[in-house]
This record gives sequence, structure tokens and C-alpha cells, in this order.
Amino acid sequence: MKLGILFSGQGAQKAGMGSDLYDALPGYQETIDRASKILGYDLQSVANDDSKISQTAYAQPAILSMSTAIVNALGDALPTPLAGLGLSLGEYSALTAAGTLSFDQAVAIIKDRGIYMQTAGEANPGKMVAVMGDNQQLVEDVLAKLQSEGKRVYPANYNTFAQLVIGGVAADVDVAMTALTEAGIQRMVELPVSGAFHTPLLTQAATQLTERLTNETFAPFNYPVYSNTTGEAFSTDTLFDTLTKQIISPTYFAQALQRMLDDGVDTFIEVGPSDTLIKFAKKIAPKDVKRYAITDLASFNDVRDMLLAEKEQSQA
Repeated sequence: MKLGILFSGQGAQKAGMGSDLYDALPGYQETIDRASKILGYDLQSVANDDSKISQTAYAQPAILSMSTAIVNALGDALPTPLAGLGLSLGEYSALTAAGTLSFDQAVAIIKDRGIYMQTAGEANPGKMVAVMGDNQQLVEDVLAKLQSEGKRVYPANYNTFAQLVIGGVAADVDVAMTALTEAGIQRMVELPVSGAFHTPLLTQAATQLTERLTNETFAPFNYPVYSNTTGEAFSTDTLFDTLTKQIISPTYFAQALQRMLDDGVDTFIEVGPSDTLIKFAKKIAPKDVKRYAITDLASFNDVRDMLLAEKEQSQA
């Protein structure tokens, strides 16, 4: 097995996430309780609170902690991945799993990052829309023309090679939707988000995060982690610059996942509250690439049993 491990991003959260894992798995519970001490509040209670878990400031630490707790609970059943990849926030989970960030360090950073992004989003309200279709150059061209006219609307997330999320000032995104429809785009879906993430509207948060990360130190990678911002593997030399640009730069998840495939990954496992990234992978990877998601106790047990069987077979 050549494993690529995927880490859920913001938007994957839902009330009750991880509750069955917390009740059944001591290793999972220990990780969540550790995060609670760092955060200063009961994280599992927050994860069960529909009003809180929908807020950026709470959702980000909750998702990172859940993803890390799943990895910790798998323990030796999880082989060393060939590579890791997280969507936006999920990059911090990926960096933690790869040993570049300690868990305590990551939770403390993400606590602040979530606050910065929520505050910036409230100060600069925005809108995000998923644009469906494989002619992403057309979308880029339409947005570039609108930007030349002073509109603040931008490419934000290249989720697959047929799904590009755009974001910006709400009124300008509406203008873009009309222009895209006139250009031949047939399907667009407005996303339930609290800000125009990965656009210049989050500049205030990026500035704050840059200052926050200035004195952080990063350990060597145990295995490669791919960056959404560049589509290439992180290096310790470029990690700081890449993370500080990430909040206001488009995410190139599709391109990074394709690089993992090019490097030989033949199995993907997503860890977190949802299977969104596995669904993206289904649109990108060949059919013979295996795909799994661990989102609750039942899927945890199924994937752990699969991994243990693979391990036993490889040792036979």
C-alpha cells in the first residue's frame, strides 16, 4: 500500500462530530481532552453544539483535533504514508501528523488562526460559489475581466479539475455569476461559509497570522506534505512563507492530489468529520485507486481492520 492521507478542511464540521469515537476510543479521547486544556474549553461539548461548531473560531480547532485524534487512535495500524495533504485548515492537521508541528503547537496556532479569520470575515463580508465545469480557464478569464473593471471577485479553491470555487465581495460575486452564466457556465452552487476565504478579503487575518507564526519553529518532516498554495511538497525552508500566504491565496487541492498520484499513491484515506476530500479524489484519481474515509466509529473500525489485514498480509 502506498498511502496518501487526506485531512478535512473547514466546512466539514457538523454537530456531534466525533462523539462516538470519543466515547469508544481512549486514544481519541486523550487527544481531544488534551486539546481542551490548551483551548481553555471543553472541545467535545463544543463539537456537540450546533451554534458553536458552525463558527470559524470553534470549527477550526475542532476539525484539527478530530483528525489528529483519529490518527493517534489508529496507532501502529496506520502505515507511514507516502504523502499527506489537507484542504486549507487541514494542512495544519497534515503537518501535525507528519511531525512538523507538535499537536500542542498546532492547536494553539489554529485557535488564533480561527479567531483571526472569523474576525476578518465579519469585518469584510464575502460570498463563495462553486462553479462546475471543466473549462476553468473560462472562469479565470471572466474573473480577470471583472477585476480589471474594479470588481473584487477571485478564484479561491481548485477542488477538482471540474470544480472551481470563486469568492469575493457578495455583490461582485453576483455580478460574476451573471457573467459566467452568459459565458456558458450552466451550474453554480452558493456555499454556506462565513467569509470569502482564500481571497484578498482576508488580508487582515493573513497579516495577523504572519506575526503569530514569526517565532514558531518547525521540525523536519517524517514524510512529504503537499501544499494547497503551491501544489508542491512543503519544505521546512519555505513553510513559514507558504503558511502566511495561504489564507489569501487560492487552494490548488486538485493539483496537489494529482502530484500525489504521480508520485505513486494508490490508496487514499481521509480523516475528519466528512468524506468531502474522498469525493474530490473520486473525480481526480483513476478507478483502481482505493479510497476510504474515517468520519465515525463504524468507518474507523472498518478502515482499521483493513489496515491490519494489509499489514498482516505484507508480513506473511
